Amino acid sequence: MMRGAKILIVDDDEMLLEVVQRKLDGDDFQTITATTGQEALDILHAPDGASVDLVLLDIRLPDIEGTTVCQQIRQRSSLPIIMLTAKTEEADRILGLELGADDYITKPFSPREMVARVKAVLRRVAPGGTMGEHKLLRGAGVALDLNSREVTVDGEPVDLTPTQMRLLQVLMEQPGRVFSTDELLDLVWEYEQYDPHLVETHISNLRNRIEKDPKDPTRIITVRSFGYKFIAE
Repeated sequence: MMRGAKILIVDDDEMLLEVVQRKLDGDDFQTITATTGQEALDILHAPDGASVDLVLLDIRLPDIEGTTVCQQIRQRSSLPIIMLTAKTEEADRILGLELGADDYITKPFSPREMVARVKAVLRRVAPGGTMGEHKLLRGAGVALDLNSREVTVDGEPVDLTPTQMRLLQVLMEQPGRVFSTDELLDLVWEYEQYDPHLVETHISNLRNRIEKDPKDPTRIITVRSFGYKFIAE
């Protein structure tokens, strides 16, 4: 999955586009580029669009906001998405995460950091890539099959993004254990720096998918001042 994975890079900064493409090509990825949101959507909607494995998506595009492109992608698939944002675009970055982006990279970024983030997200997609020894996790009406990468809630199938699935797996593997934000950042995103928004937003998104009432969750519980835990009963 990692070697030869096809990455769609969407950015209207042609100099940045060239640098990112050269670095990814040098790391044995396949790359395809787009400079507008509509061009990116056209590529993904084309017959061979399903061969794209991950999208690097700039928030600021000349025609369609990157958040809108993210939303439209997410309505059709769980394709991994990494947003490219500026430091001043925190509100848009959070919106992108709320709409289903898996991760983000803040400009300016080093090519090495970008490749590391891409590989980390792709590891969540690869069968068995970051999955543990368990093959089937069950609890509180939720079943997570680590081989087929399918999730059901009360017997009904639920679509999750790779990041949501990895987050659910981490919580379900140790039901009742409280995970801090730092631990989840390390185990799910492989981050070293503190970023509460990343965890909070994905916890919220995951609750929207598996809780009967996301505002009054019974499966993924917040332990104030400590973190989050999965209640298996």
